[in-house]
Amino acid sequence: MILEAGDEGLLQTEMWKRLGITGQEGSKIARRFEEKGVIKRQRELHEGRQTYRLFSTKKTVTLDSIMGCPCGTCDDVERCIPGRQISPTRCPVLIEWIDLNASENTRETPHPHFASIQ
Repeated sequence: MILEAGDEGLLQTEMWKRLGITGQEGSKIARRFEEKGVIKRQRELHEGRQTYRLFSTKKTVTLDSIMGCPCGTCDDVERCIPGRQISPTRCPVLIEWIDLNASENTRETPHPHFASIQ
């Protein structure tokens, strides 16, 4: 429910209504999710009352989110194993791609290695 709300988030009071639970139960659930790092709560004044807007810390994975991943065209993909010489954690091309796609401010010119695999 919170994940489906996307970037707008979901009012905690709306969650209570949808689940058919009391405000006390809803607050307790939301606090537990926040403690586990599943959601973030942002205090908000809604219709004259203090409440929280709930945001998921997880994002929906889509095909678009992995488009352009350098692993799909890498010659070493079959030998790429965590902990080995050729590894996803050591791959500068993959690290660059992740950094480029994870940042909100993308660079206009990609790293030369990244440009060569597109």
